[in-house]
Amino acid sequence: MVVRAGTAPPLLADWHPRIGPGTLPSLALVALACSPALHRASDRLGWRRLLAAAWMLGVVWMLCLAFVDGLGGISRPLDQSTEYLPTARAVDDVQETLRGFVGRIPFDRPDHWPVHVAGHPPGALLLFVALVRVGLASGLAVGLMVVAVAATTPLAVATALRALGAEHLARIALPFLVIGPAAIWQAVSADAVFAAVGAWGTAALATSTTMGCRRSAPWRAVAWAALAGVLFGVCVFLSYGLVLLPLLALGVLVASRRWLPLLVAIPAGLAVVVAFAWAGFAWWEAFPVLRQRYADGIASQRPAAYWLWANLAAFTICTGPVIIGAVWAALARFGVGAARASHLSLRRRSDARAPVLVAAAVAMVAMADLSLMSKAEVERIWLPFVPWLAISAAMLPPAWRRPALASQAVLAVAVQHFLWTPW
Repeated sequence: MVVRAGTAPPLLADWHPRIGPGTLPSLALVALACSPALHRASDRLGWRRLLAAAWMLGVVWMLCLAFVDGLGGISRPLDQSTEYLPTARAVDDVQETLRGFVGRIPFDRPDHWPVHVAGHPPGALLLFVALVRVGLASGLAVGLMVVAVAATTPLAVATALRALGAEHLARIALPFLVIGPAAIWQAVSADAVFAAVGAWGTAALATSTTMGCRRSAPWRAVAWAALAGVLFGVCVFLSYGLVLLPLLALGVLVASRRWLPLLVAIPAGLAVVVAFAWAGFAWWEAFPVLRQRYADGIASQRPAAYWLWANLAAFTICTGPVIIGAVWAALARFGVGAARASHLSLRRRSDARAPVLVAAAVAMVAMADLSLMSKAEVERIWLPFVPWLAISAAMLPPAWRRPALASQAVLAVAVQHFLWTPW
C-alpha cells in the first residue's frame, strides 16, 4: 500500500540520523527530566513563579530540539514555499485578499494559494501578514515568535485547571505539558500558535465561571466570557479543524456546572464570524471548496483505510505513548466521578473536573479522525488537542511520574535526531 508520507510513516518524515548544536543541550534537559527537580519545583514554587519557569523551560526545550539542525531548524520550516510567510510578504491589500480568498482555493486556478494557505481560513495568513508589517519578515524572527507563543500553551492549560479548582493537578501535569515530543512540531509550526490561542480561550472561559461565583466581580465574569468567545471565534478562522473547540468549551462548562458564560461567549464569537463575513470571507462558503480541493489532490493518494488508524499512531508519537496510556486512567476517573458526584468530597470533586477536559479532547481527536479531512501530518495539525490530553499525566501514580516524564523526553530527542521532518 502506498501511503505517500515520506519514508517513515505514519509520521510525515524521512529517516535521517544526525547530531547538531542542539544535541548536548537537549540531552542535558533529558537528564533534568530524569531527576526529581522538576517535580519538586512544580510543588514548591509560587504560582506566578511556576508559570514563568514553565514558560522559560518550554522555550529552551523547543529551541534545543530545533537547534539539532542549527539556526535553520527554526527558520527553514516557516520559510518554505508551501507555508504562510512567503505568501504574507506578497500581500499588499488585506481587504482584497479576503474578498478573493475563496476563489483562489481550487487547485485548477493558475493563481491558487499554496497548500497551507489554501488549507486554512484566512486568519492564519493574516497573522503572518501582521508579523511582516511589524518587521518580523524573516523565517528566524517568525520562528522565534512561534516558540515564544507556543510556550504559553502549558500556562493557559494550567490556568484553566486552577480556575476549575484543580491547581494541585495543574502542578502535577505542568512538567508533562512542557516536556514532550510535541515540542518538535510546536517550535516550527503555525499550528502551535493556533493551539495557544485555543488554550487561552479555554482558560478565559474557565476563569469566567470562577468570577461568576463572586458577587463582587460580575463585570469581570462578563469580560472573561467575552474574551473567551472572541478567542474561540478567532480560532475558527485560523484552522478549520478548530471548529471542534466548542467540545472543549462544553467540557469546561460541564466541569464547572456553570452555563451563564455562554450568554456572553456565543455572541462574542459570532461577532468575529460576522466581521470576517463583512470583510469578504464567509467560512461556510470556503469549506466546501476546500473539501473539493483536498479530494482532488493528495487526499486521493492517501487511502482512508490506512490513515484512519495511522493518524492515531502519528498522534500517539506526537503526544507520547505515556500520555495516551494515562488518558485511560483519566477517563476511568471521569466515569467514576460522574457516577458518584454527589458523594465526592470537595477536593475529590475538583479532581474529577480535569478528566472532563481529557474526555473532551478525546472526543475532538475522534471527530477529527473520522472526518478524514486529515490524512497524515496530524502530528502538526492536531497540536491544539495535545495539551488537553497531557493533563491526564496528573492521574499517574506518584511513583510513575518521574520515569514517565523521562520517557517523554527521551522519545522527543530520539525522534528529532533520527527523523527529518518538514517542520
